Amino acid sequence: MKATNALALGSALVAMGFGVTATAVDVDNLPRETQTLVAPPGVPDHEQVATAGPRVIEVELTIEEKKAEIAPGVEAWLMTFGGTVPGPLIVAHEGDYVEVNLRNPDTNQFVHNIDFHSATGAMGGGALTMIGPGEEVTFRFKATKAGVFVYHCAPGGSMTPWHVVTGMNGTIMVLPRDGLKDENGDLVEYDRAFYIGEQDLYVPRDENGSFKSYPSLVASMTDTMNTMRGLIPSHIVFNGAVGALTGDNALETSVGEKVLFIHGQANRDTRPHIIGGHGDLVWTGGSFRNPPAVDQETWLIPGGTAVAALYEFQQPGLHAYVNHNLIEGIELGAAAHINVEGEWNDDLMKVIRPKSDI
Repeated sequence: MKATNALALGSALVAMGFGVTATAVDVDNLPRETQTLVAPPGVPDHEQVATAGPRVIEVELTIEEKKAEIAPGVEAWLMTFGGTVPGPLIVAHEGDYVEVNLRNPDTNQFVHNIDFHSATGAMGGGALTMIGPGEEVTFRFKATKAGVFVYHCAPGGSMTPWHVVTGMNGTIMVLPRDGLKDENGDLVEYDRAFYIGEQDLYVPRDENGSFKSYPSLVASMTDTMNTMRGLIPSHIVFNGAVGALTGDNALETSVGEKVLFIHGQANRDTRPHIIGGHGDLVWTGGSFRNPPAVDQETWLIPGGTAVAALYEFQQPGLHAYVNHNLIEGIELGAAAHINVEGEWNDDLMKVIRPKSDI
C-alpha cells in the first residue's frame, strides 16, 4: 500500500472512531493554563468552544478536614477538597491534560488520595496519589472522554465510603472541543452555569435521638461509619448544608437565559426536577458524546455519576430545583431556589378567575 493511501486510510479510521494509535503528544511543550477554582455553585472561567489546541490545565486541590454546621444546630466533621462540599468544579476540553497538585496539610489526621472517573488507569489516579498529612503529590491525566464526571477520595476499604459520605467528592466537566451539541448535532451554548453537589450525610444520634457532636474527626469516625452502614442518611443536602442554595443563598438568573445545571452525586441515586420548568436538554449518564434527551420533567443521576442539564427559563419568579424524592428534597434538605427576573408571559400561564369564596 502506498504511504499516501495508508495515511488516508488511517485518517478515515480515526474519523470513524476505530482504535488507531495517534502520534504521541509532546506534553511538555503544550501551552499551560492555571485554572482558578471557585467555590460551588460557581464554575471557573472557561471557553465553551476551544479556540486552540490541547493544553495542560493546572489545578491545585488542598484537602481540608473541618467541622461545619450542616443544618441549624447540627455540626458534623467533613473531609473536603478545597474546603467545600462538593469540591470545586474543574473544567477542561476533550484532549486536554489535567495536572493536579494534591496537598494534604500536616494539620489533617488522615491519608487521602483522588480518583477521577474521567481518568484512565491506576484506579482513576487513586493508586498514584495516596498521601499522608504533610505530603503532596502532582499527577497528570489526559481527558479522553467528553462529559461530566465525579471525582472522590478512595483510600481503600471502609475508608472509601466514609470519606465520600463525609464530603470528599466533586465534579470535573470535560467539554467537547467544538462545544456542546443539541439532539440534532447543532451547537448549543449556555449563558450561565450552576454547579450542584448533592451529599448524603450520616450524623449519629444519642440515646435521646439528638444529633451528636464530636471534638475531632477521629472521635467521630466509629459512630459515623456505623450510622452510614445503616444506609439511612440523616441529611441529604445540596452544596454542603441545608439551605445552602435557598432563601438569601438562592441562585439568580433571568427569563431567556440558558442555564446549564451540573449536578453530581458520588454515592446515591437522585432525580432532579425544576418546579415550574423542565430539562430542555439532559445529557443522561453525563456523556456529551451521546445526543441529549429533550424536554425532560425529571431526570435520573445514578450514584457515582454527574449529569448536565440545560434549561432556558421562560417565566419570572421563584423556581425550585429539587431532588424529586420529595422526602429527600423537602424533609432532608436536597433543594435549591432560583430567583428569575423578567416579564410574565400570560400565554404560558394566566389566572382566569381570581380566588374567591365559594
